[in-house]
Amino acid sequence: MAELNLKQIADKLNKEFTGESRKLVFWYDDQGEFAEDIDALELQNAKVYRLEPDNQFYTKYFLERLDRTTNYLIYAPFPKPPVRDNHLADTVKYSKQFYADRASLLAVDLGIDEKHKPIIQKYIKFFGAKDRTRRFYDLEIENFTEDVIEIALMSACCKTRTVSFEEVFRVVLTDDDLEQNKFLAEFDKYDLLPAFWRLCEQQFGYTDSDPSLEKLVHTLFITYTDRYMEGELPKAWVSLLSYKSGNIIAFLDNLMNSVLYRERYRELCGQVAEALRVEEKFASLDPEVLVDCETFAVIDRFLIRWIAGRLLSEDSGAKLGSLTIPQLCEQRMKMHFGDIYKLHYELLIQAWHLIGHANYNCSNDVHGIVNQYLRNDHRLDSYYRCFYACYDRIEDNAEFEALRDLVENIYSNEYLGTLLPKWNAGWSQGELMSVLPLQRQFYSKYIRDVKDRVVVIISDAMRYETGRALWSKLQDDKKCTAEMAAMLSVLPSYTRLGMASLLPHKTLEITEDYRVLVDGATCDDLKQREAVLQKVSPNSRCVQYDDLKSMKRDAVRQLFAGMDVIYVYHNQIDARGDKLNTENEVFFACEEAIDEVFGLIKRLTEDVSATNFIVTADHGFIYKRDKLQESEKIAGVSGKESFVNRRFMISKNAVQEDGIASVPLSMILGHEDPKFVSVPVSSHVFKVAGGGQNYVHGGSSPQEMIVPVIQVKTEKGHKETRPVQIMLVSMVQKITNLITTLDFIQSDPVSDVVKGMSYKLYFVSEDNEKISNENTYVADSKDTEPHKRMFRLRFNFKNQLYDKSKPYYLIAIDDKNVEVLRHPVVMDVAFANDFGFNV
Repeated sequence: MAELNLKQIADKLNKEFTGESRKLVFWYDDQGEFAEDIDALELQNAKVYRLEPDNQFYTKYFLERLDRTTNYLIYAPFPKPPVRDNHLADTVKYSKQFYADRASLLAVDLGIDEKHKPIIQKYIKFFGAKDRTRRFYDLEIENFTEDVIEIALMSACCKTRTVSFEEVFRVVLTDDDLEQNKFLAEFDKYDLLPAFWRLCEQQFGYTDSDPSLEKLVHTLFITYTDRYMEGELPKAWVSLLSYKSGNIIAFLDNLMNSVLYRERYRELCGQVAEALRVEEKFASLDPEVLVDCETFAVIDRFLIRWIAGRLLSEDSGAKLGSLTIPQLCEQRMKMHFGDIYKLHYELLIQAWHLIGHANYNCSNDVHGIVNQYLRNDHRLDSYYRCFYACYDRIEDNAEFEALRDLVENIYSNEYLGTLLPKWNAGWSQGELMSVLPLQRQFYSKYIRDVKDRVVVIISDAMRYETGRALWSKLQDDKKCTAEMAAMLSVLPSYTRLGMASLLPHKTLEITEDYRVLVDGATCDDLKQREAVLQKVSPNSRCVQYDDLKSMKRDAVRQLFAGMDVIYVYHNQIDARGDKLNTENEVFFACEEAIDEVFGLIKRLTEDVSATNFIVTADHGFIYKRDKLQESEKIAGVSGKESFVNRRFMISKNAVQEDGIASVPLSMILGHEDPKFVSVPVSSHVFKVAGGGQNYVHGGSSPQEMIVPVIQVKTEKGHKETRPVQIMLVSMVQKITNLITTLDFIQSDPVSDVVKGMSYKLYFVSEDNEKISNENTYVADSKDTEPHKRMFRLRFNFKNQLYDKSKPYYLIAIDDKNVEVLRHPVVMDVAFANDFGFNV
């Protein structure tokens, strides 16, 4: 760089100043290239004298009168004046002149062949500043060509670390706007703009008599779209197509898959979509042609509208190509804009599942109803819950309002409207009491004979389907073994009686004034429940989750020390659902409850070495989004001596009215009690004052009365896991086309010992230069059948010359940036790089 050029100059000048006689050397630097560097020049036997255009006469006086012994380099940062205007002409005549050609010095210093000196001279203005020159030197170029020199100059302007036109272009696109781009202005300042556009043509096939960055970006996006669209482009776009699609696809793939640049890709995508009116152009297209295209966010919006339309028509069997609606949603969630539209696609998947049950039916036999619910029907409650969990999180969900109405109708009228009357018909013969273990037998069945310490987590209102979601989460954890079961809650299915039934007891009693007693004792608060528990298990304790989560580890250890049974009361779902202003948040509360209970199990395993847990609930709930109509409220059934709730009534006499089932409390409690509990046989409610109506419990339905029992064993020690691997199935040794499709397989299904992994796959040269697009594949399949874990990826190669004698590689990088696959191939592409002609 400049310092080294000065060293060369100093060496030459020091030779001039050898000997005994006095020497004067004039250096006219025509362009003033070394004006900033001259003071750093190290001369051994001479001094530097700066000549200015207006001090020539004084200089002559100084050199010939004031100091006639010192050797001087007289440096003039301007051209040598004509003789008529040069007062030093005679002095120059008897002195020596020095010529420093910066281009020559740079060429020698950089090791550039003499034949490339003109290109250095062409851009000599660039080397007028130290910082630019240093950046050029820091690139440490080994092999110089005209293109390499020009790309290096642009790289120095863009402050990149490597000589790469792709990297230059990436900086131009991502670090400034398309209009009034500062990098193009810099290129223009140093006469590099023509070279930039020429390289754009070489790299991306972009030609234009009046080129602009905006039009070039249009070409990139349209060419990319054309490659992944299965139909013809809109006619207005055809002229924007490039013949070098491989390079464009590789470039945009790398941009959109980069954590650093994906947001800028999306900005550019939005600008192009608006400028080219993409949404309008796509409106008339068959959605099938866009299934594999991810260029624009509008494609996802277009497909989402199509799916919603099919679902509104209750066409759950609709396909695009070979993809069903859930498969299409899953595929799109893994594509570029999947993170933006994840909630939309999740909502559509849940709606699809529910709409598939539009003609719901179940057995008339209670045992059949329960078996079907445990095996399958509970999923409908989950689909409904997850639908609203997505719906409520989507900021602008107006486009799904009609779909919401359909989902609500199917869930409320066809599913609950069919299931609940058949379920409640089971009370007439007392059959419901025999289809599942009873909640009032919980302690004797699960706790009494357990020898190891057990932690019982009672999550208020965690209904069966939510418990299944927790069980699934536990199953996926490498340190947990979980078994799922169910039991039938008491009726009424409300907190006071449900919590009492989970305690050890001989008798459960509802008094004449409707208080709940356990063996004659009240158990309405934590201390009372603990007293009941300690009568049977002295080394036991009851604690609120909210108190436990705020404790430090030492305090938790002290609390659990010496305990055999610990009841932890968790209240997330019921606390939100029972309040009028938060009842519509109950499905969020379900998700939070799952996470909180899971986290509690993990924490207690680590903090107090607890390894034996049982998770259950006091009752479940019914939630419907639409407000109840007056016709769904049962009025006029309460009496002076009755205890009436929205979903149940306790009274001395059975209610003999249509739509109401009455059950003897003696059947529920297991001892003589003359009172009756009466419940709506559907999802209707009794008309009572106050409270919400979307979230209810206390009545008789699978959702309210079937509660989960999850037995969990945990391991504190580390359980060895390994990431899932992917392998190349295609026996490819040679690549002969610029577009190549390869088959891969995920080695094993994801499990508790094999964890999912995200991989990036692309081809590189022997110098690790990327020569193809980059595919990202998330290996997360749990399918046990190998053929279902196979997947296919398409690679688009750069349109350039390839050397058949050199190795190229397919590589795979995992999400920890570790290379896990390097497969050698021969690149034998006969007509790459424009069929061998520079056209």
